[in-house]
Amino acid sequence: MNTQLSTQLSTSPSNVTDEMSPVRQPARAWVLCINNEGWHTQTFWFKPKAIRKKETLMHTHDLTPWMHDHVFDAQSHAAERGTRRVMWITAAMMLVEIVAGWSFNSMALLADGWHMSSHALAIGLSAFAYSAARRYARDPRFAFGTWKIEVLGGFASAILLLGVVAIMVFGSVERLLSPQPIRYQEAIIVAVVGLIVNVVCAAILGGAHDHHHDAEHGHSHDDRGEHHHDLNLRSAYVHVIADAATSVLAIVALAGGWIYGWSWLDPVMGIAGAVLVALWAKNLLTATGKVLLDREMDHPVVAEIREVIEAGPATGDTRITDLHVWRVGKQSYSCALSVVTHDQTLTSAHIRQQLAQHEEIVHATIEIHQCG
Repeated sequence: MNTQLSTQLSTSPSNVTDEMSPVRQPARAWVLCINNEGWHTQTFWFKPKAIRKKETLMHTHDLTPWMHDHVFDAQSHAAERGTRRVMWITAAMMLVEIVAGWSFNSMALLADGWHMSSHALAIGLSAFAYSAARRYARDPRFAFGTWKIEVLGGFASAILLLGVVAIMVFGSVERLLSPQPIRYQEAIIVAVVGLIVNVVCAAILGGAHDHHHDAEHGHSHDDRGEHHHDLNLRSAYVHVIADAATSVLAIVALAGGWIYGWSWLDPVMGIAGAVLVALWAKNLLTATGKVLLDREMDHPVVAEIREVIEAGPATGDTRITDLHVWRVGKQSYSCALSVVTHDQTLTSAHIRQQLAQHEEIVHATIEIHQCG
């Protein structure tokens, strides 16, 4: 049986604060208890009424000037519309090529059709990523916005491309080992139609950019050759271009077989197309993976942050001791930095003013240490 004889023995006066005291610590009390093992004391903490009252009165003014949302990237409405159109066009052509490939016994055409099926799935995934990013844009559970949903869609598309590569290689090797007769004329017609569809889809995606330029702050970054800052749109574009390339290879293979009787050219071109698609998939995996893993510390914006903080006239003798930079939008970055300075007047507001000349830095967390 555990019986508690509860009496308040004492309080700690040093911890009890009145309403005017700057020290806001809770009070402490000891209670004498008894159980089967004997007497013992138990400590309880509580806040005096004066402290609780003072806490309820804090920050009754408007905090809006110090608050902001976490939507760091403009929504890609044009890209979303373009990917949806291309998805339906690609799905329709996919069915035509698969049926024609089986009917005309063309491995190159069949490979192109199955390849296009993966493109339809991947482009649909890109469209879904745009939709999800837009739907959850203001969801507070996403600490730095939802732009990386689009990047994740691009990463998934690249993985699907690698799956297509495996299918193309397997089917082509099978046809090399066991050749089958091909109805070249019909297969060429379907391949040409597929190429035209791919060109149309590429044109749609090429014009689907939401243009957000860097002209206002007078400089831009080339992202080391990446022409598509929208990695999700880039993934859809790569799928369409890859399919166009395999269509060209299929036409060449079918023409060679029809004119010169080179039946082996059809599966060889299938393998060549697989190698080309694998290279594109690798580049897309690298670009999207780098963003998802926040590997941005080799980007020029990092050197610009260091330069503006350590060399700026308003920052005095200041050095950055810790710096983290990551991407939160197509051309938007967030940073967290710690500085050590001899300047007793330096504040985070001064540093933010220095960073403001680089508009791609949309969010900054700043920690200042005064050097003794």
